[in-house]
Amino acid sequence: MHARDAVFLEDLCPKLRVRRWRQTLHSHTRNRCIYCGSTSESIDHVLPRSRGGLSVTENCVPACLSCNGLKSDSEAFAWYRQQRFYDPRRAMALRAWMEGDLRLALRLLQWAQPDDDEGVTTLQAA
Repeated sequence: MHARDAVFLEDLCPKLRVRRWRQTLHSHTRNRCIYCGSTSESIDHVLPRSRGGLSVTENCVPACLSCNGLKSDSEAFAWYRQQRFYDPRRAMALRAWMEGDLRLALRLLQWAQPDDDEGVTTLQAA
């Protein structure tokens, strides 16, 4: 059997691919909300789908249910700056994430949450 003849489970079950993608997003931040640092239980579209946001890594971030619900379809940075838990390091991490620089985003999140011995995952050098 050649690789081109193989049938991959993800090809047969797109929901599995989406589930794994979502789990990967959560694992990058060790299941922490990118906005407040609480346990992430959902994926937030930084640019809401109602405003044309796509379901791509650069637009989807791990978020707790509270932040995701409070943000609703607001513009992420305007909403975040008004929150009592606003942290400019997390805002910079969010900007880096949106620009596709996950390595920088994760370093900024480590800096924002230094008491967490687990920190956030580091991406392996490719």
